[in-house]
Amino acid sequence: MKLSGGVEWALHCCVVLTTASDPVPAARLAALHDVSGSYLAKQLQALSRAGLVTSVQGKAGGYVLTRPPARITVLDVVNAVDGPEPAFTCTEIRQRGPLAAAPESCTRPCAISRAMAGADAAWRAALRDVTIADLAHDVIGDYGPGSLAGIGAWLAQEGDGAGSQRD
Repeated sequence: MKLSGGVEWALHCCVVLTTASDPVPAARLAALHDVSGSYLAKQLQALSRAGLVTSVQGKAGGYVLTRPPARITVLDVVNAVDGPEPAFTCTEIRQRGPLAAAPESCTRPCAISRAMAGADAAWRAALRDVTIADLAHDVIGDYGPGSLAGIGAWLAQEGDGAGSQRD
């Protein structure tokens, strides 16, 4: 399974937004992560379409989470950015070629399809069990109690001009 880079960026933004008391402009999030503003904006739009963040317009505009971080799962973000389609799609290859199985004998998915569906279900269940709040807690555990507070303070600053650009 390979996820797009947008998933990583979107997850980081969701964790960062847990620290913000005010809407955070996309440009400020891009500056924090030193990533392309236009590509990041696409990920934020995907999160917005999925109802995970909302865009606040105006001079003090930007992005905010739409619900508590404990109610947003990693799977929610993955589905928003990369879509909910399974990683594996069976094409019924067993019904092709010179020794093809007859369609009427293929009443249930083949062993390969079942194995892949099981793996996909397990992967999705694991992602469903981790929330943005869990990730934020882990960031604090990894980098210390002041790490997210420092990010929140940096986001609140007008700083290098990135904070003055609004959506």
